[in-house]
Parts: sequence; C-alpha cells; structure tokens
Amino acid sequence: MNFPESVRYLLSLGRELAAPTQAATAKFNLENISILAGSLGQPEKKYPSVHIAGTNGKGSTAAFLESILRHAGLRTGLYTSPHLERINERIRVNGEEIPDDAFAAVFSQIHSTIEELLAAGTLRAHPTFFECVTAIAFEYFAEADVEFAVFETGLGGRLDSTNIVTPQVSVITRIDFDHENFLGHSLPEIAAEKAGIIKRGVPVVLAEQREEARQVLLTRAHQLDAPVMQTATAFAADSQQMEDGRVRAVAREISSGAQFKIAPQLAGHFQLQNALNALAAARVLASTGVPITDSAIENGIAAAVWPGRIEKVHASPDIYLDGAHNPSAARELATFLQENFPNRKIIMVFGALRDKAVDEIAGILFPLAAEVIFTEPHTSRSISASQLAEIAGHHAAHFTIVPDSAQALAAAMARAAPSDVICITGSLYLVGELRCRAT
Repeated sequence: MNFPESVRYLLSLGRELAAPTQAATAKFNLENISILAGSLGQPEKKYPSVHIAGTNGKGSTAAFLESILRHAGLRTGLYTSPHLERINERIRVNGEEIPDDAFAAVFSQIHSTIEELLAAGTLRAHPTFFECVTAIAFEYFAEADVEFAVFETGLGGRLDSTNIVTPQVSVITRIDFDHENFLGHSLPEIAAEKAGIIKRGVPVVLAEQREEARQVLLTRAHQLDAPVMQTATAFAADSQQMEDGRVRAVAREISSGAQFKIAPQLAGHFQLQNALNALAAARVLASTGVPITDSAIENGIAAAVWPGRIEKVHASPDIYLDGAHNPSAARELATFLQENFPNRKIIMVFGALRDKAVDEIAGILFPLAAEVIFTEPHTSRSISASQLAEIAGHHAAHFTIVPDSAQALAAAMARAAPSDVICITGSLYLVGELRCRAT
C-alpha cells in the first residue's frame, strides 16, 4: 500500500475511542498488540525507552524529555497521540516525522503480518487503529536504530497498547478527570488505570498529585518494588517568574543541590511542572549511566516544541490555540489568559466532543471572553454548535453559532481588532483543523 492507501485503511478500522454509549461493551486488553509485536520480533525491546501516562501534561513532558535525550547526543524516537494535522506527527525520529514512504512501507509489512495471523487464527480480531499505529512506531524505531524512545500512552495506562514496553523509567503526570466512561468516575479509579504502567523494579517519577490519587500510585509502586521519585519533594523551583507568558525558574535538586535553569519556550506556568517531570526522569536515567549532562537538560527543555498547547500562531490580533478538553486543562488556560491579557478583549472559538465535561469547561473559560463563537470539529464525535449553545451558552456574555469551523475562525478574525486576542479551544480536533488557517 502507498501512503494514502495506508491512512485510508487505518481510518477504516474505526475511531480511536468508542462512543461513550459503547464504552461498557468495548473490550480493551493487550492480547492483540502482544501477539502482533511478537510476530514482528518484539521491536519494542530493541531499544531502551521511557513510558509516560497521566491526564494532563504527558505530551509536553514527553516532548521535553525527548528533546533532553536528543541534546544528550542520543538518536531518539518519540511516539505521541493524537495528531493535530497529519498522522505522521505521532511517530518521530530525532524530531523528524516519519516520512510518508516509510510509514507506508512499515504498515504494509504489519498489514501482511496481521493477515497471516488472522488466517492462522492466532489473532481473534483485527487490531484497532491505535494498536496498528503503535506497532508502526515500535517497528519504525527499531528499523531507524533509535538509541532511546519515549512513549506516551493514548488512553489510561494499564490496558493501553504502549504498555507492553518495559521502560527504564515510568512517568505519571498529574491525574484528573477525563475519559471517565473508560477509566472510572473517581480519582482513585482513574489513578489505578494510570498506575498500570508501573513495572516491577522500574523507577517511577510521579508529578504532584491530589492526595487520593497519590496514595493509589504509591501503593502500586510499593507492591512492585518500584523506586519512586516525587517531583514535588525531589526538586524546589526557585526564582520563579514569567516572561511573555513563559515560566522561568531555577530547579534545585534537593538531594544533591544541583541547579538547573528552566526556560521553556512553551507558554503557561503549568509547563514548569511538566519540565520538572522531564528533569526528574532525566536525572533517574543519568543515575543509571545514560550520558545526560546538565547542559543537555537545560538546552533540551529550552528547545522543546509541542504544538497546540497555548500556541501562538498569529499576531495582530494574537491568535492562540489550546486543546483544553477537560476541566484541569481549562483551568490552566484560564490562568494564562488572566495573567497575560487582563485588559484585552478575548474572542473564543469553541468546539467540543460529546464525551467531555462541556458545562464545567465553559464555566471556567467563558467568563473571560467578550464573545464565544460556537462551532464544531469535523468528526462524528463532536457536539453540534447549536447543542453547545444550549448546554453552555449561559456561561457566555455573548455568543454566536457558526457550525463550520473555518467560517467560525473567519468570523472571529473579522470581528477582532489588532489589539484583541482570539483563542481557539475546547478540542484538539478543532485545533488541528484550524492551525494552518490561523497562521
């Protein structure tokens, strides 16, 4: 198959997530990916790796850590999800997306293997979209001779397709409410799913957590004799300040007194926590002999790029993209807007998916906007713009309904003065659709 044929085939396998009404009957386990990876020669075992789970910040943490490893002179692989514009974004070697021809070649190999396994009855069902893309990453990283790979979970952790890796260190970022239909309706339930990536004897880095989630994670780590580094107690962030919406701090390692300049180009104070997660993981790896210098840590954090997370893509008016799709992420975006644009008019272009806490997110964000334009991403999981208005319009001082996302952006641009701010948010799908149009 060529690249377009490969992508079409993958998309024909269905959505990454079942609809909420299907969640109760959806079956998730590691059988398919284990069999498939085994038939491919277990490519995920041919290089050391880091495994990252969490509700918010896992993508940024993965980007920081991959950049650190690359600045340490290692050939890196990075696997993340979802993508914003092209599926290739999910699979990167040394910061470069997998080329179309390589994607097609690896998937063709995997597709042939799947057909053989199905014919032999070894596989009981065709692997899902996410299982196939995960297998592509495993195999491509092996073929590209990466020296270290960073894997971000897609959903949860315990039953996520990436969870067949045995990493050098596991990282669990802050846990909050999201995907409750799949992961549970309480923080301890959600934390238990995330804790599923903890492996026996493998060090684990824990971001600052709410106490009820933290206890679940610590208990699981203790059961598996996994050494724990908690960033909240392992590091102190001194000399904190904000410059143009970006955090600046000096991170001091409590045990050694070593100091690290934290100066990410990613906007938002919350990126300090994500940078500390990556710093902690890097220090754990360095303690095991991975050649990561202090300068690699500082330069890697400063150079990391992570699109779609409080990303400025246009000036006069300023246009920011942020895929804040759960209440915790919405609070982070709200803090950024309040701190940086207290006296400027904000126009919000908002779209969301059906399985999200729309009313709570709207209650956090909409009071900051002079106007909200309701729209909808081009996916079957989206809430219609008119439904959004019914659900959350009461939170907005003024709103309009423009179902087509491109037209919604055009309407915002037409109404915005050069000094105004346009914020496109509520869904990574929406951010992906409008990112090129907004630049």
